[in-house]
Amino acid sequence: MGTPDDILVVGGLVWSGAVAQGSDSGVMTGRDLHTGEVKAEFPPDVQTHWFHHRCYRAKATDKYLLFSRTGIEFIDYAREHWICHHWVRGACLYGILPANGLIYAPQHPCACYIEAKLYGLSVLAPASDGLPQHQIPGAERLQRGPAYGQPLAEAQADSDDWPTFRHDAARSGTTRTAVPARGLATAWNKALGGKLTSPVVAGGRLFVASVDSHTLHALDAGTGEPVWQFTAGGRIDSPPTLWKGRVLFGSADGYVYCLTAGDGQLVWRYRAAPEERQMGAWDQIESVWPVHGSVLVQNDVLYCVAGRSMFLDGGLRLLRLDPATGKKLSETILDDRDPQSGQNLQVHVQGLNMPVALPDVLSSDGRYVYMRSLPFHLDGRRKYVGYVDVKDQQGDDRHLFCPTGFLDDSLWHRTYWGYGRAWASGAGGYYRAGRLIAAGRPLVVSQHKVYGFGRLWKYYRWTTPLEYHLFATDKEPEVVKASTERRPVRKKGRRVGTRTVAFTRFATDWSVSVPVQATAMVLAGDVLFVAGPPDVVDEEEAVRALADPEIQEKLAEQRAAYEGRLGGLLLAVDPKDGQTLSRCRLDHMPRFDGLIAARGKLYMTTADGHVLCLAGQ
Repeated sequence: MGTPDDILVVGGLVWSGAVAQGSDSGVMTGRDLHTGEVKAEFPPDVQTHWFHHRCYRAKATDKYLLFSRTGIEFIDYAREHWICHHWVRGACLYGILPANGLIYAPQHPCACYIEAKLYGLSVLAPASDGLPQHQIPGAERLQRGPAYGQPLAEAQADSDDWPTFRHDAARSGTTRTAVPARGLATAWNKALGGKLTSPVVAGGRLFVASVDSHTLHALDAGTGEPVWQFTAGGRIDSPPTLWKGRVLFGSADGYVYCLTAGDGQLVWRYRAAPEERQMGAWDQIESVWPVHGSVLVQNDVLYCVAGRSMFLDGGLRLLRLDPATGKKLSETILDDRDPQSGQNLQVHVQGLNMPVALPDVLSSDGRYVYMRSLPFHLDGRRKYVGYVDVKDQQGDDRHLFCPTGFLDDSLWHRTYWGYGRAWASGAGGYYRAGRLIAAGRPLVVSQHKVYGFGRLWKYYRWTTPLEYHLFATDKEPEVVKASTERRPVRKKGRRVGTRTVAFTRFATDWSVSVPVQATAMVLAGDVLFVAGPPDVVDEEEAVRALADPEIQEKLAEQRAAYEGRLGGLLLAVDPKDGQTLSRCRLDHMPRFDGLIAARGKLYMTTADGHVLCLAGQ
């Protein structure tokens, strides 16, 4: 893009490619090193979407030219064959590094293929000769513990409990329990240390996991005193699901665990990973096929997904287990092939969009099971494989989802949550869903409404400065089309000055500015609770005068707030009109999505490793 073409010397030839723009032919040309005479020339032998070459240089090995027009293209110049990998890319400017027989792909801020592309630093190796077999007998993977066969509890969790991640299978973040809007105070505070998950509560017990120490804690919900703890074989990245006196959760060791809620004894564990194989991840040793901590229980069936990507290590495995016995009911292989045609999933690429290929905490509305925007039938079959256009938001599979996963706490400005059924990727696409569906981060969903903290409508475009609002809208909101009686001034077909028309947006019942950067939210009865670090900076003002000493001082204060050094702020809001009913200063900043409500109280995990209980005085 505006720079000289890459020149690569491989196999005794000087190679270059016509790949700078999407409209270029992609032809690879190899020239004699001494004379410049063309010795080899060939076009791409695959039909796919071609973008401009990524914002970094191409690389090469002795066997392949490694261009990155869309993802990483391995070009076998000897066979004149292209192998596309749209689901991985490198960092801006630096790109990727081929070395040691591996591909090093550093972290990136790219908005393309958001629901399929790898994130973080990824080090990729050639596929193993010993990929796991397609189906593995369940008996080889089920291990029975000392509490196996103990009777289940008679009743399900009370309606005032919070028994699973975000309260229920739909991950609504909403409960009927009534929590007083005023007079809340800390009833107890327990320091566990380290990174904690959000909590769950049922039967008088609070359960929370210390993520990096692999430990699940059971506390007395009334006093905060420890009752028992259990250590798994890998990280537990999200809270357990409580079901009929059982504690069910997954771990990065590739297993699903079932414990007794009363004393933490092992009932069973099931290896969701197809085999015992480990790798390094986030400074720890993990299974190649980890399982999220929060498993889904729908109609007395446990659902979970093991794996990291449909394009890696034989793909993902969607399992259905009997939560009482741990026995496998079904296993669906989600790999890089369309199950109907046998073709690579990348045949479904549409521009900068492709089908979901990454795992997530699963959700369900009782009709379907969801992984990000992708719906499954209750028997584990995908409802469809291809990409759904972002304009097609109507259907019986509208649901709450996040394209980068419910557990993404990075607050990356190119993603957000939505209540709908489709997402658009790309620098010119990531904001499109936010104009059409209820969107923000976080969101909570009631029977008819969605409440959220999201960017102002004018920031659903390619931009970095963001200002946010708290809002309420319908689950299927009216879309207000951009319109104006005036036309922007034009000269010879070009618009002069800035755009003056409004942006298309979803309609709201109310919209208010709040003095908090909301990172946690819960609708408890008729009160909406919103918590997070204080909001110090007006970003619109800051962008106009970044060098101003006062602005720099405010930015430093805002950074301190994001780091938790200023504590937190808890607002009680009337969900009917958005009016603040009360505000409460917190000594600790809540972790992302770490606020829940159960039995008339609020429970919160904090960024510095505390668990709090807030109750009426």
